Amino acid sequence: MQHLTHQQIIDSFRGATRSEIKRVTLPTDFADTDFDALDFYGWRDRKIPRRGYICVPHQGDLVTLLLTQADAVPKRRAMCAWCRDVNLTSVAVMFSTRRAGQAGRRGDTIGVLACEDFSCPRNARRLPPAFHKATDLEALRAEAVAGLRQRVEAFVSNALSAEDV
Repeated sequence: MQHLTHQQIIDSFRGATRSEIKRVTLPTDFADTDFDALDFYGWRDRKIPRRGYICVPHQGDLVTLLLTQADAVPKRRAMCAWCRDVNLTSVAVMFSTRRAGQAGRRGDTIGVLACEDFSCPRNARRLPPAFHKATDLEALRAEAVAGLRQRVEAFVSNALSAEDV
């Protein structure tokens, strides 16, 4: 992923109101972010507890979505739908975002169970806990990263789709 600036992120918001965008708080360690190791940039807003954001390269453009964490948390440990981390190093919670166009203006949202701290890029790159000696570990890692990118891209495409579901 390319290095991002604060302004690029602000300019790439979709489905958020001007007042919501005005209240966005970037993480304190934003300047130290290693974007080369990320497939998307996700963070939690330290001033608005249930709010998160993801910034994703999408069809040659940059898209940032505002995500709201559901009040309820899963009763059992849930697996992230994006990284599918089997080690469950992060808690997966339900996030929702407004759909694009008329559907979003009516209040339609889509949701996803994702890592609470958006650690998916790191999780996808971690090797499995047990593997056979002859296993091609780099192929496993590449497959996990490609799957992560595909699932996040599908979520963003669905959120930006103006079609009624």
